[in-house]
Amino acid sequence: MRSRDVDQTRVRDVVAIVLAGGRGSRLDPLTRDRAKPAVPFGGGYRIIDFALSNCLNSGLRRLLVLTQYKAISLDRHIHSGWDRFFCRDLGEFLDILPPQQRVDDNWYRGTADAVYQNIYSLEMAQPRLVVVLAGDHIYKMNYQSLIEAHEQSGADVTVGALPVPRSEAGEFGTMEIDATNRIRGFWEKVTDPRPMPGHPEMCLASMGIYCFSTQFLLEQLKADASDRGSRHDFGQNIIPSLVDTHDVLAFPFRDENRKRDAYWRDVGTVDAYFDANMDLVEVDPQLNMYDEQWPIRTQYPAYPPPKFVFSESGPEARRGEATDSIVCPGAILSGGRARRAIIGPGVRVNSFARVEESIVFEGVDIGRHARIRRAIIDKDVRVPAGTQIGFDHEQDRARGLTVSTGGVTVVPKGHRFVTEPAAAEASQATPREAIAAR
Repeated sequence: MRSRDVDQTRVRDVVAIVLAGGRGSRLDPLTRDRAKPAVPFGGGYRIIDFALSNCLNSGLRRLLVLTQYKAISLDRHIHSGWDRFFCRDLGEFLDILPPQQRVDDNWYRGTADAVYQNIYSLEMAQPRLVVVLAGDHIYKMNYQSLIEAHEQSGADVTVGALPVPRSEAGEFGTMEIDATNRIRGFWEKVTDPRPMPGHPEMCLASMGIYCFSTQFLLEQLKADASDRGSRHDFGQNIIPSLVDTHDVLAFPFRDENRKRDAYWRDVGTVDAYFDANMDLVEVDPQLNMYDEQWPIRTQYPAYPPPKFVFSESGPEARRGEATDSIVCPGAILSGGRARRAIIGPGVRVNSFARVEESIVFEGVDIGRHARIRRAIIDKDVRVPAGTQIGFDHEQDRARGLTVSTGGVTVVPKGHRFVTEPAAAEASQATPREAIAAR
């Protein structure tokens, strides 16, 4: 951690609220059994690890994580991997807060309502400032810079902002600012967003990051809760309602990634998720996961080191190898090959199998002679010998698999393949041959 950038006294009385309750329906089928922030990323991480690591690296040690849909795997991940970083005897905490029906009988109806329903926890913590974050974005950011800018400006609320292509801006809140970075207009997910002055192909978008003084936030949440016409959302209701009457500041994103171009990704669709993962296998990836001064932490299961066996020569030889790939602990490439792939923990790639430009989640077993291309295979899938995935999209759909707009085939968690003739033929071998092939 960069100690020169982190002042513990500045953030000791700040609470960070991480919004982690969204359905993530555009990431289906990866979100059929888990919340979007719990989706694996980069092999050994979960999406939420980025927001939590940013908090920890920024010195924020009082965190409320608001969960809702299919949250059990997210709860387990946080408890097993993150509790060790926080000491309650020192006033630190990481509390997971599902809907508790403290103020009404509803689930969280929007991002603002999620915070409103946890006013009790905020009042108990008595923070000076509250930083509200989305738990489903991939980026590195020192939130102390945001807090410092908020305090120095005297703004009522500060919104994290970054330029995005206008063609993509319809998925975000967009804004207009003046020369002092004051927001003069804010629109949530409009079809024709206003371009940045001098940059007709770009828009200034909200990162879903907000900094409030606690008292001001509570006042706005209570007013919004009493508005029956509100959708109880920060981007749709609270921020737009403040622009004309209060001092709302845009804070330009400052990347801790130490690359030429700022890196921030909303991995809300299968194609965006796939592309962000594939970024990591480049020779010089835009997202630096090996930065010891701004580490991304997670919970690692107790797997042994990855293993590669068999080294026969020739294009069709049995050879355990991975090139331009990420291979996690516990993985065994037993005579199978991976190229431009992310091989998750405990994965087995058996003899003569090929995995190319794909993401393979934990515990997957890929049978011998199988071929995988431009695919995401979720946890605990057993791919039969000789199976081909990602080569014939109509065949993939006929198997009950999802094919994205960009042509990425997704195999859902625990999917069971019906053994096909080619796979059955490939699996026919004497017991000795079968043992050797594995």
